[in-house]
Amino acid sequence: MKTFKKILVANRGEIAVRVMRACRDLGIPSVAVYSEADRKALHVRVADEACAIGPAPSRESYLRIDRVLEAATKTGADAIHPGYGFLAENAAFARACEDAGIAFIGPASGSIEQMGEKTSARRLAVEAGVPVVPGTLEPVAGAAIAREAERIGFPLMLKAAAGGGGKGLRLVSGPGELAAAVERAQGEALSAFGDDRVYLERVIVKARHIEVQVLGDHHGNAVHLFERECSIQRRHQKVVEESPSPLLTPELRARMGALAVAFVKRIGYRNAGTLEFLVGEDLEPCFLEMNTRIQVEHPVTEMVTGRDLVQLQIRIAQGEPLPFAQEDLEQRGHAIECRIYAEDPERGFLPSPGRLLAIRTPGGPGLREDSGVYEGFEVPVHYDSLLSKLIAHGATRAEAIERMRRALSEYKILGVRTTLPFLVRVMRHPAFVAGDFDTSFVARMAAEPAAADEDPWRIGLAAAAIRCLEDRRATRHSPEASGDGISPWTRAGWRSQVGSRL
Repeated sequence: MKTFKKILVANRGEIAVRVMRACRDLGIPSVAVYSEADRKALHVRVADEACAIGPAPSRESYLRIDRVLEAATKTGADAIHPGYGFLAENAAFARACEDAGIAFIGPASGSIEQMGEKTSARRLAVEAGVPVVPGTLEPVAGAAIAREAERIGFPLMLKAAAGGGGKGLRLVSGPGELAAAVERAQGEALSAFGDDRVYLERVIVKARHIEVQVLGDHHGNAVHLFERECSIQRRHQKVVEESPSPLLTPELRARMGALAVAFVKRIGYRNAGTLEFLVGEDLEPCFLEMNTRIQVEHPVTEMVTGRDLVQLQIRIAQGEPLPFAQEDLEQRGHAIECRIYAEDPERGFLPSPGRLLAIRTPGGPGLREDSGVYEGFEVPVHYDSLLSKLIAHGATRAEAIERMRRALSEYKILGVRTTLPFLVRVMRHPAFVAGDFDTSFVARMAAEPAAADEDPWRIGLAAAAIRCLEDRRATRHSPEASGDGISPWTRAGWRSQVGSRL
């Protein structure tokens, strides 16, 4: 076993800050890397050292393996934590770290390669006795796509073999949609992953998306840290997660956990990972894929288990054995995570970059906020639009929902449109409160009429009134004036009446 001298975090935003905090708790200095667009980013300010790695486009900075490794060598970092996204599941990057003698805080490059190829992961799951979603176990191309589609039946999902994060993914309702869907999926997959191969899966109607968190060490030990419910999604990407899942019975929870651990042991997996499942109305779990990294939604697991997953990642990479056995783990209470994006829910969740003019974060018992921004920060157009994650914990699911509702009502962000109003609707929706939802929840909610307090005429009139008032005040006072006597939080209150639509 060894102790790392310095850890470079090959990422940005809230996950980079999260990893750096874990490093500080362990007494290990951290290094930030940043693009030109992120020179003033929060993760650069939090780190002990920072190193520029290129222009704003990620392909010229955060995705440049050579520049990341050069930064590690230059700063004397002997380990790299990849976070999620960017190079986190890039087998070539993990292998380059191994070849350079720098510890990669994650699984071995071979494991990333096995799981990164989605059809390979499905074949390994079948060999391990883990049920999979019916479909192809190999990528398909040409005329074979239509033949396999007919065999599997419609509706079906067309997926990128090297994919993830909703890229290269298309729902195909019937034979007439297949050709166009193949063309779009292959083009998107090639652009996102440099690989246009696709495979097919049957659509599970009214499916719940449930994932199981796992850990494996270098001493043959493996455990699961229970499940996360991830069915509230937009564009096949999660926006609300919780643990425990309101769907699972104790028996099904134990079964899914046992399947996940058996799979981890079968493939000799080390470090943190997540097995994703779809669970249909028959309550039969079907394996989708494995993510070989820390997940965006890992805080809900931390809140209900009391275990720091990022610290555990670092300790495992240092060669330490897991400090607990399966029987030592339990779920305590309930946790819910809401992702706050700089996006406009009223316009199909289009990104809304810009300067964050004011931020007021919530507080109180049972709340946690993981953020990667600050007041005055310019949200760039080049990267994912996630601003922060808000996590509420309570003794029961009902208490966690109530705390989240209060927290969302206190959370104010001015300057960009955000998903805060959308998240308020989710927390108030009767189906969500009852735990009766599936992966189509967001699409169905979008089709519902606006609530009375979200009437667009009232919103428009209020917005016009606020803008008119602010314009009048701007003409009366010079920029150097001491102020007009109105608190910024009063203005935030005005704006809260119309959500983040201004």
